Amino acid sequence: MTAELVRGQNHPVSQSRVEIRVSAGTPVLALASLADEQGRFSGNGILAHPGARSLPGVESPGELADRHTFAVDLDEVAADVHRLGVLLVLPPGGPVRFGAVPASYVAVADPEGAELAGYTLTGLDAETAVVALELYRRQGAWKVRAVGQGYAEGLGALLTDGGLPALAAAELAAAALGTIPRTAGADATLATMPTLVGDLRAPQTPAQAPAPTPEPPDPVPVSGHPYAGAPGPGDTPTAPPTISYAHPRRRRTSNEPPEPAPRPAAPQEPGQAPRPVAGDASGWSMDERLYNQVWGMFEDLARTVAAYRSAVEFADSRMDRELDEALSDPRHRLGGSGNAARDTARARRDELVAQAQAVLDRDLAQLIAEAEVVEPALPAAYARWDNPVWHGHRTPEESPLALRLGDLHLPERPDLRIPMLSRLPLERGLWIDNGRTGSEAAMTMDTDRLRRAAMDMAVALAVRLLAVHPADRFSVHVIDAAGAGSASLAPLVRSGVLAEPPAAGAHGVTQTLAGLTRRVDLVQMALRAGAPEDLPPDVDTADQLLIVHDFPHGFDDRAVTQLRYLADEGAAVGVHLLMVADRDEASAYGPLLDPLWRSLMRLSPVPDNHLADPWVHHAWTFEPDLPPQGSRVLDQALDRVAEARRTTRP
Repeated sequence: MTAELVRGQNHPVSQSRVEIRVSAGTPVLALASLADEQGRFSGNGILAHPGARSLPGVESPGELADRHTFAVDLDEVAADVHRLGVLLVLPPGGPVRFGAVPASYVAVADPEGAELAGYTLTGLDAETAVVALELYRRQGAWKVRAVGQGYAEGLGALLTDGGLPALAAAELAAAALGTIPRTAGADATLATMPTLVGDLRAPQTPAQAPAPTPEPPDPVPVSGHPYAGAPGPGDTPTAPPTISYAHPRRRRTSNEPPEPAPRPAAPQEPGQAPRPVAGDASGWSMDERLYNQVWGMFEDLARTVAAYRSAVEFADSRMDRELDEALSDPRHRLGGSGNAARDTARARRDELVAQAQAVLDRDLAQLIAEAEVVEPALPAAYARWDNPVWHGHRTPEESPLALRLGDLHLPERPDLRIPMLSRLPLERGLWIDNGRTGSEAAMTMDTDRLRRAAMDMAVALAVRLLAVHPADRFSVHVIDAAGAGSASLAPLVRSGVLAEPPAAGAHGVTQTLAGLTRRVDLVQMALRAGAPEDLPPDVDTADQLLIVHDFPHGFDDRAVTQLRYLADEGAAVGVHLLMVADRDEASAYGPLLDPLWRSLMRLSPVPDNHLADPWVHHAWTFEPDLPPQGSRVLDQALDRVAEARRTTRP
C-alpha cells in the first residue's frame, strides 16, 4: 500500500535499492543532490544532472521529459552524505512557473515496481525550481520526506540556499542546464541563464522558505499564523508555510579537524524501526551530539504533528466540499441518496484521518522511545532536576554548550516532553512573567503563590547556571528592592555564592546598576582597543548574571535607562539579565519599556502555550523545570559551588 505523503511528512524506507519516479505535467529537468546532515552542499560531486549523471549511490535521468526514473542504491551513498534530494527544474523556453502547469507527482518504489510512498507537489506558484522530496538518514536507517520547497529565482537560488557561494551556484546551474539536449526543445544557452539562475547582483531568496540560520533558533513568540491556510476550492487546501529543514550545526573554522562520527545505531530485527541511541547526532563532543539530537527530536515532533494537522484539515475541507455538492444537487433532496452521499463523504474523511493518525502514532512511538534513552543520558546542564546525574555532579572545568530552561510539549501527546535548551552564553535576557494575565493557568492562581513560583523558577535557573560552569565563572547579583523575594533567595544567600547581598531600596538599585554599567563600558572599550588584559584590577572578568525582582519597584527613570542599556549591550560582554516582573504593572512607564520587553525571552512559571517553534510555528506548552518537592538537590548543588570556589581561590 502506497503512503500518500503531505508536505513535511516522512515515511521509512526499508530497502536499500529503490527507484524514484517523477511524473510531471510538463517536460522538466530532474536532478539529484547530495548534502550533509544540515542540508548543506559542499565540495564537488553534489549534483547529478544530464552532463554528470552518476554519483555514488544514484543514477539520474539523462534528458528533458515529463517522466523520469532515478536508480538509487542507499548502501553505496557516501557516509558523509545524509540527504539525497530530488530536484525539478523548468527548462528555458518552457513554462515560466510551476503554478502554471499540472502538479507533479514523485514516488519512491521498490525494484519490483511497488510504490512505497508518493507525494503530489501542490501549492506551488512562481517557482521555477523545487526540491520535491528527499531521502535522509535517521538513527542508522533511511526515510523519505515530502519537501515541496520552491525557488522563484531558479536552480541557482536553490543551490545558493544550500550553502554554495553565488558564483559557484551559478556555474553549477549553468553546467546542469546547459546539458539539456536540444532535441527536447529547450535552448539552454548562457543568454537564457539569468531567467533560471536569477540576478547574481541581487540577493537570492527562496520563494517559500526562509533563509537558513547558522544555529538552531530559540523558540519564538507565537506569531498567530496557522501552519496551514484555509482550504481552497479543490481537493487540496492552501499550501502551508514552508518548513525550514536546516538542522542545528556547529560553527567550525577551516583548520578544525573533522568531527567524530556519530555512534552507530544498535542492531535491530528486520522490519523493525531502528533502536534509538543517545548521542547519535553529529557533534564534536557527546554534549554537542546530545544537544543536536534534542533539537532533531524537537524538529521531528514539529514536522510530524504539522503533517498530521495538515492531513486532518485536508480531510475536513474535502468532506465539507463533498457535502456542499451533495446538498446542492437536486437529485439528492428526495429519497435516501442525500443521506448516502453524506455518509460516503464522512467515511472518506474518517479513512483519511485514520491513516494520518496511524502515521502520527508511529512517529510518536519512535520519538517516545528516543526520549526514553536520551533523557537519562543528558548532562547536568540539559537534565531535569530529578535526573540522577545531579547526585554525582561536580563543578566542571569547562563551560557547557547550552542550558535547560524547561520542557515543551504539544496537545497531541502531552507526555512527550522535549527539553527546551538555550545556547550559552545567553544572547537574550530572560523575563519570567509573574503577572496573572499572562495565561489561563496564571489567572487561576493566587497572586502571592504565582509570584513565589516565578521567583523560585528564577533561583533554580541561577543555581543551574552556577552549578554547570567552572568555579568563579559566574557572579550573581540580585536586585530585590522591596525584599519581597527573600524566601526564594534564601538558598543563594545562605550558600554565600552571591557577589554581594541582594540590593534593597532605591539606593541599592542605583549602586548595582551603576557597577554593572561601568563594567560593560570598560570591557567594550578594552575590546575595541584590542587590549582586554588592560582592564582595571577592580573589574570582575567573570560573566555576570543580574536577577531583577519585582520590577519596577525602586526604579527611577535613570535606573530604567541603565537596565535597558544592560539588556541591549550587556550580553555581548558577559552581562546577562534575568527579570521577574509583571508587565502590566510595568506598563506605567509606557512605550519606554517596549524595546526592553521585546529583547527578552518570556518564560512562565506555570504551563503556558506562548512559545512557537522556528519551523512551523506550532503553539507549544512551556513548563518550567523545578526541583521535586522536598528535594535538597538545589542546596547540594549550591554547596558544591561554594566548596569549589573556596578551593580555587588563592
